[in-house]
Amino acid sequence: MQQVKPTIVSCNIENAVATIVMDDGKGNVISPEMLRQLNQALDKAEKANAVVLLTGNGDIFCAGFDLKILKTGVINTFAMLIGGFELSKRLLSFPTPVVIACNGHTLAMGSFLLLSGDYRIGVEGQVKIVANEVEIGLTMPHSAIEICRQRLRPAHFDRAVLLSELYNPQTAVEAGFLDKVVPKEDLYEEALKLAKQFASLDLKAHKRTKLRMRRELLKALRRAIRADKIDFVAQGLQRILGKK
Repeated sequence: MQQVKPTIVSCNIENAVATIVMDDGKGNVISPEMLRQLNQALDKAEKANAVVLLTGNGDIFCAGFDLKILKTGVINTFAMLIGGFELSKRLLSFPTPVVIACNGHTLAMGSFLLLSGDYRIGVEGQVKIVANEVEIGLTMPHSAIEICRQRLRPAHFDRAVLLSELYNPQTAVEAGFLDKVVPKEDLYEEALKLAKQFASLDLKAHKRTKLRMRRELLKALRRAIRADKIDFVAQGLQRILGKK
């Protein structure tokens, strides 16, 4: 009997806005199943030509990659890591506007996902936003560097990527992780208001302009993803061979 996968991503399309909510009951981590369901939701939004409003449930927007997958083997790990950056590339080139309502803490891959939206709204309070790869002993992937480079202000790019600087909502706006901060109770209403406003744009012009203005970024990101594939395969071989 085939096991039914739980629904951890919901997608509701109404008034030309696709509200996509990540909810795995924990940290909304980027797992192979989360990636599969997010891409399915984006397929629906793209088919409906709807503006995307992406958010999470609870106090965490996204806690990064699912670390449990790292213990299940090279193939699953490779698919998850590359899939996460392919998702960012898809959002950065998505044909309609992408609004991200950052409902809480955002770590590692979650921060790169945040940087892939066209407009990012965060919430007031004790919220942590950090790209903490270097802090936990990981070399920052090529793809992550390119994503951070295109949205973070130059001084913060160095501090976020090299030094794993921890940001709160206010400093995250200054750095470029967020565009705006609102009280938590106003987050969805404000994000929906903006999404509806963006839905009134000429979406064909939006798509063409986005691809034009991000042409070099998308080229760089494609090259970076290829470089990461090589790196991840090499790291996997080193693991298999028992080398550090």
